[in-house]
Amino acid sequence: MGLTSNKVLALVVMLAVLLFIGTVWWWPRLARRTWWSVGGRVGLLLATQVMLFASVGLGVNQAFGFYASWADLLGREQGEGVVVDHNGAGGPGGGPLQVVDTESVIVSGGARPGTGGQIQKIDIVGRTTRIATPAYVYLPPEYFQPRYRTRTFPAVTVLTGYPGTARALIKGLHFPQTANRLVREGRSQPMILVMLRPTVAPPRDTECVDVPGGPQTESFFAKDLPEAVSDHYRVGKSPRNWGVIGDSTGGYCALKLAVHHPGTYGAGAGLSPYYKAPTDRTTGDLFHGDKLLRASADLRWYLRNRPAPDTSLLVTSSKAGESNYKATLDFIDLVKSKGLTRISSIILDSGGHNFNTWRREIPATLQWISGRLSDH
Repeated sequence: MGLTSNKVLALVVMLAVLLFIGTVWWWPRLARRTWWSVGGRVGLLLATQVMLFASVGLGVNQAFGFYASWADLLGREQGEGVVVDHNGAGGPGGGPLQVVDTESVIVSGGARPGTGGQIQKIDIVGRTTRIATPAYVYLPPEYFQPRYRTRTFPAVTVLTGYPGTARALIKGLHFPQTANRLVREGRSQPMILVMLRPTVAPPRDTECVDVPGGPQTESFFAKDLPEAVSDHYRVGKSPRNWGVIGDSTGGYCALKLAVHHPGTYGAGAGLSPYYKAPTDRTTGDLFHGDKLLRASADLRWYLRNRPAPDTSLLVTSSKAGESNYKATLDFIDLVKSKGLTRISSIILDSGGHNFNTWRREIPATLQWISGRLSDH
């Protein structure tokens, strides 16, 4: 059974309850001062505490999508996926994107694609980077309706934090459900969402950097991913057709992609982002002595030292609960001084670095990015 399985969570909760009952039942019999009795008490308390912590940990992981599997949790997930050469043209018959499963969207009428839209699980292999990764694609109801059969749709790349799971964007942050509701309310145009995590070389956190001699993560998101999606789905290929949203690490990546690649992404939104790629035990050596690459990974340095990109940016923070509040205000002031780059913000009075905060920001973020993208 997988780490995110409801059966695993139910089993661990049941064991915790049984151990608690067993502790209450056996405690009087273990009240003596013999080594056997003391060891029994210690063992029962320890086992009960372990199961309680495991129950809480599994529940939190299911809610926030930190780890996708046992191997991911233990740091043993090493493979980047099996690289399959797809030499034919993109599309259902071949190419770098393959649909492996479909599911309904949890909305009213969601069983019918023409009413609720559809979520497709896909596998992508980058044509140039050879990076292989799974993702989910939300197709709005209009994509399946006859009157829109010749229409192209704007697309938004949606990125999790690190480690994160793409599934959490659906189950925890409710991106498809929110996008569906906003269109029904007339607050957004129909958009295709491409949902995945920025960790394309697990367990390494590459911070959307083209690592010298390593994963070319930035190029994958800036070139391979939009090309594969546009070849397979009815999506345009100009920057007015593409936006990017992310939270935490994904928020930094979203801003970076919009700033570094305005020819690909016409808008980028960072929910609780930071503005400079860190270097720690999860990232390893990202730059290998390349000073320009390191400097470019600092968005503030990039905006001060490079021509202003023609793109729109959105940043979010909160006055209480977020550590990036001052950095975000400074970033807003910096971008405002760059005439060609446009900046917007969502600043909450309070809100931590968590799913609950981001769920409060996602509706306005989707509405904002919808207003900056075009379907033609």
